[in-house]
Amino acid sequence: MKKKVLALFLATTMVAGMAACGSSSSDTAATTGNDSAAASEEAPADDAASSDSASTGDAWDAWSDIDTSEHVVINYMTTGDKPSGELLATTEAALAELNDILTEKINAELQIYYISWTDYLSNYNLTLAQMDGSVDLVGTASDWLDAWPNAKNGAFLELSEEMLQTYAPKTWASVSPEHWELCKYDGEIYLMPEDNYAQWTNHGYIYRLDWAKAAGLADGVQSWEDMTTYFKYVKETYPDIIPWDSDGTQYATMAGGWIASHSDYVSIDGINAAAMWGGTRDDLYTVYSPYVTDTDSLVEFAKMMKEWDEIGVWQTDVLNNTASTNRDDYRVGKVAAEQHHTQTWTDLVSHTSQNTIYQDDPEAESGFFYFGQETGNVTALNITHGAMAVSAGSAKPERALMVYDMIRNDEQCYRLLCYGQEGVSWEMTDDGMRATPEGYNADTQNVNGVTNFWWGRNDDLEVRAADRDWDKIDALYAEYDGIKIDYPYGQFILNNDSIQSYIANINEVTTNYLKQIAFGKYSGTAEEIVAEFQQALKDAGIDTVTEEIQRQVDEVYGAE
Repeated sequence: MKKKVLALFLATTMVAGMAACGSSSSDTAATTGNDSAAASEEAPADDAASSDSASTGDAWDAWSDIDTSEHVVINYMTTGDKPSGELLATTEAALAELNDILTEKINAELQIYYISWTDYLSNYNLTLAQMDGSVDLVGTASDWLDAWPNAKNGAFLELSEEMLQTYAPKTWASVSPEHWELCKYDGEIYLMPEDNYAQWTNHGYIYRLDWAKAAGLADGVQSWEDMTTYFKYVKETYPDIIPWDSDGTQYATMAGGWIASHSDYVSIDGINAAAMWGGTRDDLYTVYSPYVTDTDSLVEFAKMMKEWDEIGVWQTDVLNNTASTNRDDYRVGKVAAEQHHTQTWTDLVSHTSQNTIYQDDPEAESGFFYFGQETGNVTALNITHGAMAVSAGSAKPERALMVYDMIRNDEQCYRLLCYGQEGVSWEMTDDGMRATPEGYNADTQNVNGVTNFWWGRNDDLEVRAADRDWDKIDALYAEYDGIKIDYPYGQFILNNDSIQSYIANINEVTTNYLKQIAFGKYSGTAEEIVAEFQQALKDAGIDTVTEEIQRQVDEVYGAE
C-alpha cells in the first residue's frame, strides 16, 4: 500500500471550481449566484503577504509606483460563443463601464477573445500555440482545458512570487501557500486558482420527483435500480414521452457514474476523458483501472443499460445523436430526466422563468440522484478545475495581472464582468439577493451567460440569485459536505511522453466499446461485450500505462 500523505492535502485543499464543466453557455446561467458547495475554508495567506497588505492599508496602494502611462488593451480568452445582436450590445455596454474603472485605476481595458464551443479544445490550443500576442489572460483548467500540457509546452508564462506580489497583490494574499503549490509545474507557478468559489460539478440524474413518488419511490430515486423503476413507470404512464432524450456523447459519464456508485474509486483528473485511472478512498495512491479489474460490476452495468434500451429510455438512434435539446425539454415538461452536474440541478430545481414545468404543473418537483450516492463516494473539485494563466506570448503580462487582480477582487469590476450592469441585467433585492429587472429578457440581457468568467470567481463578492431554491440547494450541499473528500491528486501532473500513443489507442477502444455498453447497443451477452472491451484495453497497452502512472504517482506521494 502506498503511503497516504493526506495530512497536508485533505486539511488544505478546498472545494472550489469551474463553471460549466465545459459544455455550453447555457450552463453558466445555471451556476449564477453563490452556488457554493460548502462554506469556503480558506487557509490564511502567508505572513509576508498579509503583513505587507496590512502595513499599506490597501494592497493596491503600491500600484501608484508602477508606470501605467501607456494605455493598454488586455485580451481575455475564454471558452464560449461570442454573443450577437442586442445581447452583444448589452455585453459591450457592461464592458464599457468596467473599462472606465480599469482605465481610471490602471489605464487599461479588457476585451474578450472567444473560443467557440465548436471544436473548442483544438481551437483553444491552436490559439495559444501561435504566441502572437493576440491573447493575454487565458482561462484554463487542469482537467478539461489542458492547463498542464500548455504549461509544459511553454504556452503559459512563469509567474514568480515577486511578480504576483507586485502586480496581483490581492490574489497573492488570498491564495494560501498550499494552494500556490498546487499551481506549480516543475517548481514554477503557472496558474492562479479559482479557490475561493465553491461549487459542485459531480454528475447525476435530475428527474421528476413527483413522478418518482407516483412510481412508489416515496423517498425519490436512491439507486440505479430505482432509476430503472422510475423509467419503467414513466414509459408506461406517459408512452409518448422519451424519458431521457440523451445524445450519444454521454457514455463515459454514465460509466464513470456507475463505477462511483458501486465502489470507492477516486479518479485522477486529466489523463483521459473516461477518467480511467485512480485509487480508492482507502488506498488513494495505489493506481488501478476499474475498467479492467471490476469485471462483475461492468457486466451488471451492461445488463442494466440493455434493459434501459429495451424500456425505451432514449431514442433508438441515440448513438447518432450528437446534439440534444433534452435540458430545455426538461424545463418545459417534455422529458422525465436530465443527466448533468449538481450546478445544473440547482437551476432546474428552481422555479425560474425558464422552468415553465412548475407553472404548468403545480405538483411538479425535481430530485437529484447523484453518482456515488449509494456508496457515499463523493470527491470535491480540484482547485485548478478553473484557473487563470498569462499567455507567454503576451507583450504586457504585468498589466494583465493587474487587470485580473481587479476583476477578481474589486466589487464593481467583478459584478460588471460576472453579472452585467445593475439595473439592466440584474438588480439587488431588499434582502440582498440578485434578481432580474422587470421585463428582463435572457436572450438580450444575460451578460453572465456570455462573459464566462470561470477562472477567478470569488465567494466574498458573489450575490446569491433570488430565483434559486436555496433551501433544497443548501440541504444537498450539506449532505455532500458530510461525506466528501477533497481531491487528493492536486500535485500530480502526468508526464505522458512515453505513453501518449498507448493512451490514444485506449481512448479509441474506450469510445468504441463504452458507446455500445452504456446505451445497450451491443450484440451478444453482457459478459461477452465486457470481456471484449477488457481484452481490447489490454491489447492497447492499458497495463503499461497503469504501471507508468503508478511510477510517477510514487515519485510525488511516496511508496512503501
